Amino acid sequence: MKDQEDAARERVGTIYASESRRVLATLIRILGDFDLAEEALHEAFAAALQRWPHAGVPDSPRAWLVSTGRNKAIDALRRRARFDAASEELARRIEETSANGIGSDDAEGLSDDRLRLVFTCCHPALSPDAQVALTLREVCGLTTEEIARAVLATPSALAQRIVRAKAKIREARIPYQVPSRAEIPDRLDAVLEVVYLVFNEGYAATAGDSLTRPNLSAEAIRLGRLLAELLPETEVQGLLALMLLHESRRGARTDERGDLVLLDDQDRSQWNAALIKEGAALVRRAIASPDRGPFTVQAAVAAIHAEARSPRDTDWNEIVGLYDVLHCMRPSPVVELNRAAAIAMRDGPAAGLTLVDAILERGDLADYR
Repeated sequence: MKDQEDAARERVGTIYASESRRVLATLIRILGDFDLAEEALHEAFAAALQRWPHAGVPDSPRAWLVSTGRNKAIDALRRRARFDAASEELARRIEETSANGIGSDDAEGLSDDRLRLVFTCCHPALSPDAQVALTLREVCGLTTEEIARAVLATPSALAQRIVRAKAKIREARIPYQVPSRAEIPDRLDAVLEVVYLVFNEGYAATAGDSLTRPNLSAEAIRLGRLLAELLPETEVQGLLALMLLHESRRGARTDERGDLVLLDDQDRSQWNAALIKEGAALVRRAIASPDRGPFTVQAAVAAIHAEARSPRDTDWNEIVGLYDVLHCMRPSPVVELNRAAAIAMRDGPAAGLTLVDAILERGDLADYR
């Protein structure tokens, strides 16, 4: 019996790791409030810890958690109604509108609440910094400290940024929905930037004992696939390709001790051929489009690396040309640094170091690792 209870408790932890953000996203849709949904999420998992070890894990844990969280929120609102009449009205509205709506689709036929949540967190009424912080916190479940490291802010400042963003959503009555197809192009850049930052946090973690966090990268790729299905624009395909091509190398990026292995030293037989094939096909379609952007160009660079059988086979001349294009699209000292490294590989170390010294003299990379 004890073994059964321990197994159930372990299952709760596993489900929390894999499903908690999905449950939260659905609760936000049902309850219409970030803080109320977060409270309901924790109440639901606390109830699971009490019930599942004895009653067993339900056939559909996610639906059970959503339903339990919803009911806990309604109960909490009714307790507050003694002091706030608006709470009773909110509880009544939630009960009426959500009784049969758990897991329902929106007008576009999309059934993924996390995609709705991404667009809500990336609403243009929020500042870009707030969009990134809120998405990493609410969609991906990073802690305040982890997000602060990722965006180079102090934890206290980051926490205030998230609080203000939630207040803005509540006060401005920002809708929790995927925007109309006419609105999506204007909203897409911020979403793509956020998704890529999530991927990078999983590909080169800023916190924790591991150099990588595969679950975050997988989440970013999943969101990228959903975006590509929703809106097959060139840059969506470019971002998805870039993530797939980077992800294809994950198995060879660290050694048995968990230490990082440089690209030229990686065992390319460990690279994921299926991801390379899929990513390269996306690149070929996207790079030919006049609408290609920075993500597509970066994906083209990644494809050259991924398809080279050995470091000697890498087409560094083509990579230099792509960095020239990228620098015209989005000038930055980091792009210049990557271009300098490519030139060093093509023309020799002296040529690259001359360019690096010029960047350093300007002080643009003083704090860059």
